[in-house]
Amino acid sequence: MKKIINTIHSPAPIGPYSQAVAVNGFLFVSGQIPADPETGTIVTTGIRDEARQVMENLKAILIETGITFDNIVKTTIFLTDMQSFAQVNEIYGSYFNAHFPARETVQVAALPKNVNVEISVIATLS
Repeated sequence: MKKIINTIHSPAPIGPYSQAVAVNGFLFVSGQIPADPETGTIVTTGIRDEARQVMENLKAILIETGITFDNIVKTTIFLTDMQSFAQVNEIYGSYFNAHFPARETVQVAALPKNVNVEISVIATLS
């Protein structure tokens, strides 16, 4: 049975989707953008700050389900400019310990709200 996950500590969805869905021992987290969950304001102070806000939004959803970044098995990073990869990768990497998840990073033409980075994850619930 699937369970819808929502927390006020991560931005509310901006469309017909859930922040995350738990099903069959997995958590599927929708792509997070650098929106401040308290104000809804998009972080625009640089790609490092954007990446950090995205990771904090993901962290809030993981905490809501009682898990950590160690439970993540797969991530997808969307960037509007692959030149930002090294900076985003540095921030992203700082949230993980030695066991990194599988990942792909793709450049896209545009992202919601004209942000520069969006990250989605799949995690185990145990």
